[in-house]
Amino acid sequence: MIKVLIADDHKMFRQGLRLLFEMEPDIKIIGEARDGLEAHEMAEALQPDVILMDINMPVIDGVEATRRILKEQPDAGIIILTMFREDEHVFQAIKAGAHGYVLKDADSNEVTKAIRAVAAGESVLDTAMTGKVFNQFKLMSEMVEKNNAEGLTERELEILALIAQGSSNREIGDRLFLSEKTIKNYITSIFQKLQTNDRTQAAVYALQRGLIQK
Repeated sequence: MIKVLIADDHKMFRQGLRLLFEMEPDIKIIGEARDGLEAHEMAEALQPDVILMDINMPVIDGVEATRRILKEQPDAGIIILTMFREDEHVFQAIKAGAHGYVLKDADSNEVTKAIRAVAAGESVLDTAMTGKVFNQFKLMSEMVEKNNAEGLTERELEILALIAQGSSNREIGDRLFLSEKTIKNYITSIFQKLQTNDRTQAAVYALQRGLIQK
């Protein structure tokens, strides 16, 4: 029996999925979460095999809920529910470890097939999304290799790129789900490693050395 947790802030949508799965002999709904925080708490309490995770939810969204759940339960299978295949949030959730996504207007057979696939340890991605994820991780890997001399971590490179875009500490923190204090600590470390004194110097140095992309 595949234990499934549904996380979506629309009650009628959750009820529709529950009715759908009641017809499947190998799928059991063990809980319904109304927001991302509740999804995280219920996942910890109920230990589902598969979580159907809506992207846009109150309190915390599906991307952050995915990160928190997989940090504690790396074997949990998370399927993102979305209206749009190319939603940037879907990409971020997959980077965070989600096993794939299902469009909200998909037919019932597609949804149940996705649940069974993820429960079996497979991923549910189309060619376009697979290529996008592969290219992103390839770029990240190349950037890390290029910057071994500076000793920057992947997170520091990510923050450095946002600095170069003109983002404030608060904006960077909101983007990466980190506190401003944590961002300040990262930036101090970046300045020390690059031997620069301010954000502008660090951004110019990084662009000149090819540490980040324009």
